[in-house]
Amino acid sequence: MKIRLSLTTQIAAALVLAVIAGVLLQGHPGFVNEFIKPFGTIFLNLLKFIVVPLVLFSIMAGILSMNDMSKLGKLGLRAVLYFAFTTVIAVTLGLVVSTLVKGWIPTINLHIEKTGEDVTMPEITFMDQIVNMFPDNILTPLSTMAMIQVIIIAILFGVAMVHVGEKGEPARKLVLSLNDVVGKVLYYIMAVAPVGVFCMLTPVVVNNGPSVLGSYAVLIALAYSCFLLHVLFVYSPLVYFLGGLSPLKFLKEMQPALLFAFSSDSSVATLPYSMECTEKLGVDKSIGSFVLSLGATINMDGVAIYLGATSVFMATCCGIDLTINQYLAIAFAATVASIGTPGIPGGSLALMAMVFASANIPVECVAVAAGIDRIIDMGRTVMSVTGDASCAVVMQKSVAKPEPPNTNK
Repeated sequence: MKIRLSLTTQIAAALVLAVIAGVLLQGHPGFVNEFIKPFGTIFLNLLKFIVVPLVLFSIMAGILSMNDMSKLGKLGLRAVLYFAFTTVIAVTLGLVVSTLVKGWIPTINLHIEKTGEDVTMPEITFMDQIVNMFPDNILTPLSTMAMIQVIIIAILFGVAMVHVGEKGEPARKLVLSLNDVVGKVLYYIMAVAPVGVFCMLTPVVVNNGPSVLGSYAVLIALAYSCFLLHVLFVYSPLVYFLGGLSPLKFLKEMQPALLFAFSSDSSVATLPYSMECTEKLGVDKSIGSFVLSLGATINMDGVAIYLGATSVFMATCCGIDLTINQYLAIAFAATVASIGTPGIPGGSLALMAMVFASANIPVECVAVAAGIDRIIDMGRTVMSVTGDASCAVVMQKSVAKPEPPNTNK
């Protein structure tokens, strides 16, 4: 009798084996980085390669299945408001929890000495983010994975195909056909996911090791505690009260996506799993593809929490007592930065310096945080994927309500 393990079980087994292999190969980082890590990189590259066509065609296909444009507009507005609400809660949670515990939890003693002149970070305003959403050509967003711009392109072309009616039928058939082809390519890539997960995670264990984990245990524990609180007291109630779904069922069905998010460290690469899992939760494919693609780009609650908590933590380590104005600056900068963070490994480091600079925390602290960024980034990615899926469930409930019966007949 042939036993076929589910993809969830295979990925979970790959995670366990990666940890074991990482411990056993602790003294051989050269071997791991040269012969194991490249296969993980290949797998991640394949996922990145398929993400742009997946988002582009799945959103257009979703719009083509929604002939009612008012429904699409309502869905987009509600999804953006949902993500904005949870992001504000996330950064507030990170700031509050880290402030409450900073007095009695031991911290790393940092003696940061600035080298050279102060680093001047370019100011990124809210309006800059709005302007950057709109592409000035069609090719650059596709080649650079500028996902917000890809989404804008998909929406414009999808809506246009619906509005031109019969003349747009050839384009409509082509998009639907390409969407199916992209799905099949994705199936091929997913078939080797367990091997890819093993090859991605083993070098993380080898290169960071128990000693590094121990020295940063406080920040790791702080970040993951905030992640857990956000899932329990923000996402779970929203899923239950607004989505009409048991949080336990929600988390159980999302396991494959969450496991892959933890190991791949990329909310964008996890999109295929998220779409499959939300469909099992009863989310319509057209709604799921739109909301999850949008969320993978603008919903970075895990990043918002981490930027808030790390700012307070690093300030404490440097002996800086933050003022109310500095807290407000961190909250604003972290919210804006999280919206612009790429959904790929290490994406938050690029904007962490901006958040630190906004509160006069030494920018050099970014180098200290970078030592465990990958470890915490796995939790951040799980957070963001969970938030995307919770929004999809809530949107399914709020937008896809059946029409009330007509009693005037």
